[in-house]
Amino acid sequence: MIDLVFWLFCLLTIGGGVYVLLSKNVLYAAYGLLSTFLGVAGMFVFAGAEFMAAAQIMIYVGGIMILLIFGIMLSTRRKYLVVEDAAQNRGILVAVLLAAVWIVLIIKLRLLSGEPVELISIKKVGLALMTSHVLILELVGVILLMALVGATYIARDDR
Repeated sequence: MIDLVFWLFCLLTIGGGVYVLLSKNVLYAAYGLLSTFLGVAGMFVFAGAEFMAAAQIMIYVGGIMILLIFGIMLSTRRKYLVVEDAAQNRGILVAVLLAAVWIVLIIKLRLLSGEPVELISIKKVGLALMTSHVLILELVGVILLMALVGATYIARDDR
């Protein structure tokens, strides 16, 4: 039963990605991306990385996707953007090439060796962020704040 649920999450992830590539409507492609993000979060749960699953849902599903869907809905009038066939074909070609490179890397580097991986707890991640990596964490916060201020400046109305 657990294998079936895992394969359903895999199917959801791959199906959403393929739907993003094949969809001509940008809004529908965003919904396909949403299903891909949810599938990845489900696979994180099966891998024992509940923190990563929660972060995936909060950041990508809860933030990025909602922002993307609102951006699409507010920026287009009456009809949603339709992707041209040439751009779609290039996207499919790039996706197939990246998948082939990924498969070759997995085979060459023997990433599927089955060796056990050391599990790191959320407590260890939190301690590392607040002790040895606190400067990097603060710099990331400042950079994100600068990006937010810059985006607000660019998007402001010049009336």
